[in-house]
Amino acid sequence: MAEGTGPHDGEPPEDLTAAEAGMWQAFRNGSVYDLSCGDALVDDPHGGHPWGPGRTVRARVVCWLLLDGPPALAGRVSSLKLVGVRISGPLDLAGGTVEPYVEMRGCRFERDVLLPEARFTTMRLVDCSVPRLEAARLSTEGDLHLPRCRFLGGIRLTDARIGTDLLLNQAVVHRDRSGRSIAGDGMSVGQDLQAEMLESYGELSLRGATIGVSLSLRGARLVNPRARLALNAPQLTVERSLYLTPAGVGAHARSGMTPAQGTRIQRFECEGGIRLDDGRFGDAVDFEGAEFTLADEQELSLRRVQTPELRFLGQRPARGRVVLSGARVVNLVDRADSWPGPGRLHMGGFTYENLVPRGPFPLTLRLRWVDAASAEYTPEPYERLATVLRESGADEDAREVLLAKQRRRRESLPLAAKLWGYAQDWTVAYGYRPGRAAVWMAVLWAAGSVAFARAEHPPLKAGEHPDWNPALFALDLLLPVIDLGQAGFWQLRGGWQWLSTAFILLGWILATTVAAGATRTLRRT
Repeated sequence: MAEGTGPHDGEPPEDLTAAEAGMWQAFRNGSVYDLSCGDALVDDPHGGHPWGPGRTVRARVVCWLLLDGPPALAGRVSSLKLVGVRISGPLDLAGGTVEPYVEMRGCRFERDVLLPEARFTTMRLVDCSVPRLEAARLSTEGDLHLPRCRFLGGIRLTDARIGTDLLLNQAVVHRDRSGRSIAGDGMSVGQDLQAEMLESYGELSLRGATIGVSLSLRGARLVNPRARLALNAPQLTVERSLYLTPAGVGAHARSGMTPAQGTRIQRFECEGGIRLDDGRFGDAVDFEGAEFTLADEQELSLRRVQTPELRFLGQRPARGRVVLSGARVVNLVDRADSWPGPGRLHMGGFTYENLVPRGPFPLTLRLRWVDAASAEYTPEPYERLATVLRESGADEDAREVLLAKQRRRRESLPLAAKLWGYAQDWTVAYGYRPGRAAVWMAVLWAAGSVAFARAEHPPLKAGEHPDWNPALFALDLLLPVIDLGQAGFWQLRGGWQWLSTAFILLGWILATTVAAGATRTLRRT
């Protein structure tokens, strides 16, 4: 290779420091440029130990290499691989196209990293200290990796396009001036967004984001108690699953796998509200083991969410609200002790096709779950539960749910209607236990037979009446429509007349109830 006189011929500029000249040569060689000293305390990029000029390179030289760097040595591929380096000044690659591979480990940035509208193949910042990452409309063909990094002023990835994976595992991100830790509104990730054991101090905003495979927040800790939301992700689209579940902490822990024996488990924790309204999830939304710390005015909001499976298996929030209004799921996997109490659960328009309880969830607790869904009477949650139970073959449980619906409705009625409701409940259970109506009919028939045996019963027309039979007379009064040839031939006076009228009314009520119960049974079959 002919010797040149400028950077495009491979020679470093004369004004480079020794550290920068070494970085220049490592870039041409595609090798790792490691300035760490081997002392873990000193090499900690997040610690307070100063790194002097021997470990410092200027950000503008880094930009020079990435945007317009020298050619690679023969048989090599140029790339920037830094370890234990301090970058002074703002790293400004806004609008640039970076073709070399970029990987920085254990580095310390003194100023912000500015990547808006920049284009990369793959970029990896691992265990780095960064004041702030500004990367709106960033585009990468491959990965963007930011694991174990600490960002004191937040991350902005608004409308970014990540070709494959976005990794934020074990990153620590503090809020910016607007209160957001990570602003990823409108972001698109081709494959997975992994933010396992992420620590977010501020609002994690993913409004309108699209994730090509799964979004994992296993073991993450989202903290934003003074604001309304810790996770703000309405209209989020995830092609497969959203995981807000525990993570295994240890050398042998693997993402999404059952932790090995001895592995420490770290829960997903959220201090602040969660908003997933209008989200679309291809496989599942998983809250197993999640812990929510909500203020009274904060919500876990799943309004109009659509997913084949909702695994509501977290710890019961002591305060705040859980809102499922308008959500649509196929399988609802839940536990009795995961749901909040009355007044803190809203399920208007919530539809599900199958109930898959994890652990004991008797009908009495399921009815409390429905009762807690609204402060005022609403028939829809009861009817949805009854439909699901009936379609699963639990007809008796479905009738109990509909009976509970009538009893809940009764509490909202005026006094007269409420008293009538109590009468219907005591006698025929609102028609949902038609066998009870038949028992009452039999009791009334027996009592009437005994009572009318003592009644004076002069005939209406002499010589035109059958033989007096008190049992048939009582049955003729009780059975509407059917004429047994007794009631129309005898005249009763005084209290007996009132008693016969009462029998006629009770007969109509009981017969109608039995008919209604039979009709419901036939309709279900």
